[in-house]
Amino acid sequence: MHREKKIENIVIIVMNVSGKTKDNENERKDLALYCRWPNLELEPLGKGKMLKPKANYNWIVAEAKLVCSWIKEFKMSNGYSSNLARCVNANEGRMNGMKIHDCHVFMECLLPIAFSSLSIHVLNPLIEVNHFFKDLCSTMLKKDDLVRIEETIPLILCMFEIIFPSRFFDLMEHLPIHLAYEARLGGLV
Repeated sequence: MHREKKIENIVIIVMNVSGKTKDNENERKDLALYCRWPNLELEPLGKGKMLKPKANYNWIVAEAKLVCSWIKEFKMSNGYSSNLARCVNANEGRMNGMKIHDCHVFMECLLPIAFSSLSIHVLNPLIEVNHFFKDLCSTMLKKDDLVRIEETIPLILCMFEIIFPSRFFDLMEHLPIHLAYEARLGGLV
């Protein structure tokens, strides 16, 4: 579940939360130098100012506010999850302060619905990660399923590398590669 806490990084980068997102001007300068993504490079406006184009993984403010208001009004059965509405600021279109179990519930249940407005090539890897954690956290683990998800997670992370900027990745994004293998070796705990 600690890995699922990193879902906040995905939420922050999709909602384009200023001051917290790793998709900032310095990252866009690095993209111009190392990655050659012309649609994401900073564009000069004149007088030393630069325009940061909207990425295909970002929402506009109206979309973020709409999703936040949906989550604020969303009701779950008593005892299944804490109150996700307390983590949402619908006026600003921000989510913060999610506890580990909140991230777990968001990742396994709400992520495909909440992010459904993203383009399909961005949404598919997010849904694949959703299925990965659902399979890994299921009550009954089968060796064949663990081998299958162990083989698919590197491909999912490669899809993430195609979509998200390089500063998005740190050690926690690498950790899921080991989780299925460790579950297969260690068995149920």
